[in-house]
Amino acid sequence: SSSEGFGVAEKIVLLTFISAVILMAILGNLLVMVAVCRDRQLRKIKTNYFIVSLAFADLLVSVLVMPFGAIELVQDNWIYGEMFCLVRTSLDVLLTTASILHLCCISLDRYYAICCQPLVYRNKMTPLRIAVMLGGCWVIPTFISFLPIMQGWNSIGIIDLIQQRQFNKASNSTYCIFMVNKPYAITCSVVAFYIPFLLMVLAYYRIYVTAREHAHQIQVLQRAGAPTDGRQQHPDQHSTHRMKTETKAAKTLCIIMGCFCLCWAPFFVTNIVDPFINYTVPGKLWTAFLWLGYINSGLNPFLYAFLNKSFRRAFLIILCCGDERYRRPSILGQTVPCSTTTINGSTHVLR
Repeated sequence: SSSEGFGVAEKIVLLTFISAVILMAILGNLLVMVAVCRDRQLRKIKTNYFIVSLAFADLLVSVLVMPFGAIELVQDNWIYGEMFCLVRTSLDVLLTTASILHLCCISLDRYYAICCQPLVYRNKMTPLRIAVMLGGCWVIPTFISFLPIMQGWNSIGIIDLIQQRQFNKASNSTYCIFMVNKPYAITCSVVAFYIPFLLMVLAYYRIYVTAREHAHQIQVLQRAGAPTDGRQQHPDQHSTHRMKTETKAAKTLCIIMGCFCLCWAPFFVTNIVDPFINYTVPGKLWTAFLWLGYINSGLNPFLYAFLNKSFRRAFLIILCCGDERYRRPSILGQTVPCSTTTINGSTHVLR
């Protein structure tokens, strides 16, 4: 049983909390998708194609997965039949796996954008490659969700245990039980979480090292104290501004990735451990870890709003019905004094 008999007061609290999570996820992810579709500057950034696809996956989680889990949790009964239980479980695995694969692609995109030369980034992140990566984010999860679950590969060797837990004779209740054998638990967790997590850690570590090197170069420029006359506008000024923008975006995405791992790591660790301890993890603990992961589907839009200036501006324009106060100022009208200096053969600009 997923709930093991909650009281009336507990069910009211659960229903209120879960409804808030679902509403937050639906509205937030819709806002992200609308912001990118309406803002031309956001559409120019290649990373945002992955962000829109990620928001779409999170939106589907909040519409197709969470409501049915909430109903079963509150009613302490599954009323939609065995086939829909398999479909709902497959969608759950598919969409949550797609989310972390999107974050993995985002980290690789940021790695090439920040740690490599612009020409290398343009050669690596072509429209065709972006389309292939987006397709992989949706196709790969299919092979660990619908295919094995519908074929029953996850239940080989534990069918009797699953049937035993599907029915509660005392309360005459039926549950949508998803249990996995050892091979499926290891395969699913490695593909859906551990390999992408390792790639993200490596990518963001390299981004962190590059950001520190850039910060050190800025300190050297500040110590040099080059005179500024406010008249020269060096061509490399755009590159320096782009480097600062990309580094800040990488830090934002790193926080988003960290929240994702904090939300889903308890579930995936338990998912591997449980088959090796004879499935003795309490049902309420499983429920807590699962909904902790679902909460992440509603967190990402708020992380964008508070940590990303471009998304925050786009959100304000949408919510305030296009208020001119929040529109992006023209770059042509800016006259910011700057000075230039050369370090290791490359020109840097101080504003």
